[in-house]
Amino acid sequence: MAATSSTRSDLPSGHFLNLPRPDIVIGGGDGVVDTTTLAAHDFDVDTRTGFMPPDPPLSSLPAQWQPWEAALSQAMIEKLQLAIKPDLTEEEIARSAAWRSMVRELPMLSITDLTTSELLLRRAHHVLVFIMHFYIHTLPLTAPILIPESIAIPLLRVSQHLQLPPITTYSDVVLYNWDLKAPAAVQDTDVPVPTPDLNNLRSQDLFTGTGDEEEFYLASARIELRGVEAIELMRATMDEMFVGDAVAVRRITAYLRSLGDVVQDLTGLLLDVRKGCDPDVFYHQVRPWFTGQDSGPGARAWVFEGIDEHPDLEKPTDLSGTSAGQSALIHALDIFLGVGNCITGPQEAARTGTGTETEKTDKSRDPQALLRKMQIYMPRHHRAFLRHLSANPRPLRALVELGDPDLAAAYNSAVAAFKGFRDAHIRIATIYVVGPASRQRGARGEEDEGPVKGTGGTPLIQFLKGARDNTADAMVAVPSPP
Repeated sequence: MAATSSTRSDLPSGHFLNLPRPDIVIGGGDGVVDTTTLAAHDFDVDTRTGFMPPDPPLSSLPAQWQPWEAALSQAMIEKLQLAIKPDLTEEEIARSAAWRSMVRELPMLSITDLTTSELLLRRAHHVLVFIMHFYIHTLPLTAPILIPESIAIPLLRVSQHLQLPPITTYSDVVLYNWDLKAPAAVQDTDVPVPTPDLNNLRSQDLFTGTGDEEEFYLASARIELRGVEAIELMRATMDEMFVGDAVAVRRITAYLRSLGDVVQDLTGLLLDVRKGCDPDVFYHQVRPWFTGQDSGPGARAWVFEGIDEHPDLEKPTDLSGTSAGQSALIHALDIFLGVGNCITGPQEAARTGTGTETEKTDKSRDPQALLRKMQIYMPRHHRAFLRHLSANPRPLRALVELGDPDLAAAYNSAVAAFKGFRDAHIRIATIYVVGPASRQRGARGEEDEGPVKGTGGTPLIQFLKGARDNTADAMVAVPSPP
């Protein structure tokens, strides 16, 4: 999985392992796949930690940007409360107002020196979006959302460099928000550093300071780390597909069986979130902090103050909240198994514009369109990884459909495991979102307002069921042995 710096004489010049390496910032030239390997550093995919960085992310910015760090630290120390919290006290209201006043007085800091380091930019994005969400979600519900210029302009510039929306993303709360409980022992430099122990993780920053919030983030982090083996199996499979002989088919069959086992482990880790995260605590105290403009209370527009004085900055349009659907690992499994090419029924009508008028216009029926939208919120290198995977000239399903019965059965087992993962996701969404929302409406005597929406503003269960059904549709007929 390590990136190579020279061509391989045993492969044709057009093979992706022999294509020129692109610049990590500006990408490859036209017509050139922007990588040299499926899990290269060009994609920011590590052989030990996958889509998570190989070492714990920066926990603080240098002194030049300490005013931002201090503002975030104060918000967490003072345990600022959500404006939607029932029975919010006058003291809590005053404490939040004082903190927001301090944020409005922050100096305008330059980000020029941040642009020399991707790690600094990531930390800056993390800190600034946390401050912004603390600011927005403590505002009185009748107040307009005006993000102070001292936060808005640096955040927009940092986001421009990272090619990310100026809002909390999965990478802010999961990928770049972890550390080790106990630092790893110093090892011989010639010995590869192992993947971090799944039980030795902690989160760096939290909105609520609760173990429930931390467990919610760490459940995803553990899935990412366990998913490293899935990435390796995908890489090995793609190498064998290039060879394409009988031996390669046998190896791919074994890889797919192993992939199914890994995905079952991912399902177990997903369901384990129930051990440390209470559904009502999550729904009422944690989830509202990272909702976006699409699903925030009052349907208020988010205004980035000062943007009109900076013509080089564009008004943000992608302001959906954090979602597990922004995990590149799950998208990679979807693409690798060819699930997106197996849409049927109303979902196909929405995607292609065929069928009834309702089906043609209801884009919420097309999970693949929503998944593509989620990719906007991924780190740009991970988006490039998914584009490369999608551009594979030898898709796995094309090989499976040639008719080898053992290969087809192994493929189906991997797809079935992935469907099981999506079934589990529906269960978790029901437990942590649909259930608490229904109980809240009942306690208030409110009528059903229709499908519960995810933090990104999409009908949550409808989206998850659509993705699950697409996965089930990917199963192939297993031919009888000759």
